[in-house]
Amino acid sequence: MTPPAWLTVLTTTDSEEKAQLLAQGAVEARLAACVQISSPVTSVYRWQNAIESTEEWQLLFKTTAERYDELEAYLQEAHDYETPEIIALPVLRGSARYLGWVSAETAPVTSL
Repeated sequence: MTPPAWLTVLTTTDSEEKAQLLAQGAVEARLAACVQISSPVTSVYRWQNAIESTEEWQLLFKTTAERYDELEAYLQEAHDYETPEIIALPVLRGSARYLGWVSAETAPVTSL
């Protein structure tokens, strides 16, 4: 079975401004064709032996498997969380036109 060529990568951050910056940087670097930012969600989690509840903005990066490693490295570097959520979900099917657009928008730029 061929691995999926496209991914949706999730992360969260604690402000809308930080979400916008992460999204803008990924699209500018062609690491994602599109990033959707969801309005605040409530995250409940255990951190340093305490149960936390935090308002966060969720980001969904539309990218290709080929660009995942670079996107993950960008998120690790640009994110201010000590351990940011970075989860890649495979896109098993989708509109050929949309997936073609994702591929075109995330293709590395080559110099002549």
